[in-house]
Amino acid sequence: MSRYIERNENDRFDAARDPADPSPEVELPKPVLAGNISIEQALAERRSIRSYSNNELSLSNVAQLLWAAQGMTSDMFFRAAPSAGALYPLEVYLVAGNVSGLDVGVYRYVPSRHSMIRIFKGDRREELCRASLSQPQIRDAAAVVVIAADYSRTTVKYGTRGIRYVHLEVGCAAENIYLQGVSLGIGTCAVGAFDDEEVASILNLPANEDPLLILPIGYV
Repeated sequence: MSRYIERNENDRFDAARDPADPSPEVELPKPVLAGNISIEQALAERRSIRSYSNNELSLSNVAQLLWAAQGMTSDMFFRAAPSAGALYPLEVYLVAGNVSGLDVGVYRYVPSRHSMIRIFKGDRREELCRASLSQPQIRDAAAVVVIAADYSRTTVKYGTRGIRYVHLEVGCAAENIYLQGVSLGIGTCAVGAFDDEEVASILNLPANEDPLLILPIGYV
């Protein structure tokens, strides 16, 4: 199973590379495995936050959130969020606007490398906001995490029941972002009201991926 996952991770990594971009890969700071607050405190303080400060996010904190959503947690390629059959249908994107040391643009997270590849340059927060019923927290956030899914990775094994499993998984990944954010002083708000086709177009998603959830992130 681990070799299967690694091969497919690397295939997706290579397919997303832009040959016109000489340095699309961004190596991320290693995840921190010891926090300043307990899981119980994080659970008690977890809230949906819709307004953020103007401070830029640190790359290390962004990396920690991405790892919490889909990062590797063992040499067997298990991840921070559970997945039915360890098939991992989720893909995580970062729409970066105000992140220290990171060019404005759209990036795909690569769990097997704990890195990101830049899909394209340019600020897409305003477009993403308009595609999400003009919810201002998306425009105002320092960055936005978008979680998409390739349903076929799960339904090939579980049939139509796999659709339910994918939806459960995106909820687990989102809650991880919420709880990790509490420990870092970062707020988020899960947004499910958006035009799927517009969001897919803005992020240039592959045809086999559907956007499921948008999470603006910023310091509170």
